[in-house]
Amino acid sequence: MKKTVLHKAIALLGAITMLAGVAACGHSNNADESGNGLKKVTFMLSWAPDTNHIGVYVAKNKGYFKQVGLDVDIVAVAQAGAEQAANNGQADFALSNLTNVGMYTTKGAKIKQVMQVQQKPSAIWCSLASNKAIKSPKDFDGKTFATFGSNESDAVIRRMIQTDGGKGTFDKVTVGTSTFQTLSSGKADFGGFYATWEGVQADMYGPKLNCFTEPDYGVPGNADTIGIITSDKTISSNPTLVRKFVQATKKGYEYAYSHPDDAAAILVKEAPDANLKLAFVKKSMKTIVDGRYWGDPAKIKDGSFVFGTNDTKGAQQYFDFLAKEDAYTDSHGKTVHTVPVAKNISTDEFLK
Repeated sequence: MKKTVLHKAIALLGAITMLAGVAACGHSNNADESGNGLKKVTFMLSWAPDTNHIGVYVAKNKGYFKQVGLDVDIVAVAQAGAEQAANNGQADFALSNLTNVGMYTTKGAKIKQVMQVQQKPSAIWCSLASNKAIKSPKDFDGKTFATFGSNESDAVIRRMIQTDGGKGTFDKVTVGTSTFQTLSSGKADFGGFYATWEGVQADMYGPKLNCFTEPDYGVPGNADTIGIITSDKTISSNPTLVRKFVQATKKGYEYAYSHPDDAAAILVKEAPDANLKLAFVKKSMKTIVDGRYWGDPAKIKDGSFVFGTNDTKGAQQYFDFLAKEDAYTDSHGKTVHTVPVAKNISTDEFLK
């Protein structure tokens, strides 16, 4: 979970072969029913269980899905990525973000984001605090970037360095295990993380980091539009299912936003294989709440902001930036300049 680039790098690994007959490998849960008469639905994680997924776990634990007739199975991310699984029908719903959806649609995928949880960027680009040679992004110039191979991350780092007065040139090394380990081993000088997860980890357990955020250094829009996706086919063939899932999931995230400590305990209980520490998950949720990452609580309360609304304006600004930096490629790896349109790959219709 080293910034969105990790998730995107994993997700895009299988994109080239995404549309070549894979649909036959998928399965549709929509017609299946469990023994208790509930509709079986599959939700796919986008990486390991964390607080980005917490609303789904809360909705399952609190019975919100059962209340609308759904039996939701939360499954591990497929090797080719949650986006491909949603496109193929292998998963009914998944966690992703509008940036990933945009990347995939340039390769021919038919998926949409139906609810956006995170409303502002949480990406942080960091060096170890012990590395005194780096005081701001311009000091990344000539240094080594711990990367997962994404054109997107290269564009972001280049823009941040240049905005800070540097040239935008850097070496790269592919991360093998974790960005923390890559930096600690001296194989790289800086890398990407999430303020709401690895940033908390660094504060609580070390190693301490020296971090910089994208909006402060010239990267426009919102790169971290994390939310729930499904296929266009599911939307057209079973809009009632989509509405039920979105409404229950929305309720789960809203509960987590209002009761962060209780939600943290639910995540730890419901995802035992992740071996999450309760104090750590609580701190992550506190960071989310204090930073208003999921929206302004006052506006949510008075109805001026609907929880889960897709930030198409912020997403489009980021898409346009990526296109100018030649970050989009087709299914053959060829650079394309057709910019995804955020309002065409997202919908708020199921939030009401």
